[in-house]
Amino acid sequence: MTTASAPLPSGTDASASEPIRMLDLFAGVGGFSEGFRTASSRYQVLRAVELEPRAAAGYALNHKTDVFVGSIENWLASEDVPNVDLIIGGPPCQGFSALGARRVDDERNVLWRYYAETVVRALPKFFVLENVPQFLLSKQFEMFREMTEPGGVLEECDITPHLVNAAEYGAAQTRKRVIVIGHRRNLSDPGFPSPQTDKQRWTTLRQVIGGFPLPGTLPAGRMHALHDGSSNPGPFRSDELHVDRNYSDLSKRRFAAIPYGGNRFDLPDDLKCAAWKKHTSGSGDVMGRLRWDTPSVTIRTEFNKPEKGRYIHPVHHRAISPHEGARIQGFPDHYRFVGPITQIVKQIGNAVPIPLGRAISEHLLRAFDSTPNHQGSLRV
Repeated sequence: MTTASAPLPSGTDASASEPIRMLDLFAGVGGFSEGFRTASSRYQVLRAVELEPRAAAGYALNHKTDVFVGSIENWLASEDVPNVDLIIGGPPCQGFSALGARRVDDERNVLWRYYAETVVRALPKFFVLENVPQFLLSKQFEMFREMTEPGGVLEECDITPHLVNAAEYGAAQTRKRVIVIGHRRNLSDPGFPSPQTDKQRWTTLRQVIGGFPLPGTLPAGRMHALHDGSSNPGPFRSDELHVDRNYSDLSKRRFAAIPYGGNRFDLPDDLKCAAWKKHTSGSGDVMGRLRWDTPSVTIRTEFNKPEKGRYIHPVHHRAISPHEGARIQGFPDHYRFVGPITQIVKQIGNAVPIPLGRAISEHLLRAFDSTPNHQGSLRV
């Protein structure tokens, strides 16, 4: 798997001004699209598809784009898929995740097949699929690859997987992901942007959340109507989400006992739960305190819970706030979210880091500017 490529030829002046029409599948709250938008206004999302209604509401607010709120299979059954230049998306990865039990028959594992069906219908020049590294070792990826072989529904396309670390592309976290980039066979493989391997130049936690004040309180009484007429809290700007949880006295004493860069192993026995006393090895991130001058660990869907990972603030006796998590993911302070805090934290944790999306989108701009300006056809 390559992570870099030779420079692509520069495009013509005409192609450099044309819009690039996109579909965003499994769009979430719009982190992947935000990365593309920050790279160039030429990227224009024609349609986004998202199952979770509060995430879809946030996407619509931030991207001023119609969102199909529902499953991708229902969208494919109910709407004509527009012809586009680019498809992006990250099918849910929990079925492949290294965390917890992995099930081969997990229904979430097959959602990438609807992504592939969309590629067949939408006729894009390029497509980008994001997932966890375990996807590369799965039977599902093997089947995806087989679809691009002679006789497969994607035989006129080719795909190249790239195993990447988001920290090497400007994100303030060491988040490892696989990015599969597909292209029509009559076009060149666009490759992938070169990584920044010098760790001294990586974005640190201090650079994105250093100097934050103590957490405040969430604005009260604000409600937002969803697509079905129901309402949920919000919208809230990211910088309004610098709020704290209500911790028990036991949690506060545990936080106070964990030194800079430490974790649950530093706790005295009277502050350890029974499970921690029995398991004296294993993950050193549980109840871990973050370090200022390195990137964060991966921001996951429960990053405001220290028992889920290394999410304790470097110096304060608390977990990082939703706003701090959003900053680590690269969301701008004005980005808006809808839902209760637990759902917003999940939306932030599920997103593709904005700097990684931006690096991919900037690289693809050069690929688009070097390709013929015409739509071909794929065999359905």
